Amino acid sequence: MAKLIIDFISSLDGYAAADGWPGWWGKEGREYLTWLGEQPEANYTALMGANTYRLMSGLATEGEPGTEALANLSKVVFSSTLTDPAWADTRIVSGDLATEIAKLKAEDGEPLLLHGGASLARALAGLGLIDEYRLYVHPVALGDGLPLFGERVRLNLIESRTFATGVVASRLVPA
Repeated sequence: MAKLIIDFISSLDGYAAADGWPGWWGKEGREYLTWLGEQPEANYTALMGANTYRLMSGLATEGEPGTEALANLSKVVFSSTLTDPAWADTRIVSGDLATEIAKLKAEDGEPLLLHGGASLARALAGLGLIDEYRLYVHPVALGDGLPLFGERVRLNLIESRTFATGVVASRLVPA
């Protein structure tokens, strides 16, 4: 059975994005990118919400560095509004979230990696469907916006690393 991993960028106060702050704050740096490349999942199915899909597919079309890896992966987009994906190897699902995740977990054993979508991440966490959290906390406070967590979740730390840019990367699993 495939493992569901959430890969999420957050502010210090737990928000993914806020008005005028899109959720990518440019503080990653080479050290962070090297650490990302050390993670064990070379092949995985990329999961995303509709907004993240629109952003990432647009960046890929523009040739943005780092998006070429996603272009070669299977992608599943959870959306009730998208119908015709332009990005290769993308399928849209709009059914019951728990049912769709159960189907995906049973498919082929490749990890499922959620790349973004605060609402989708919150829904998955609320249903207890996430097997591992990879959080990248940036040294910014937004004060409000789209939170990752909508309710209490107890987590155990597996690994943590602080980068020179101030970004703290943590791998956590549900307690």
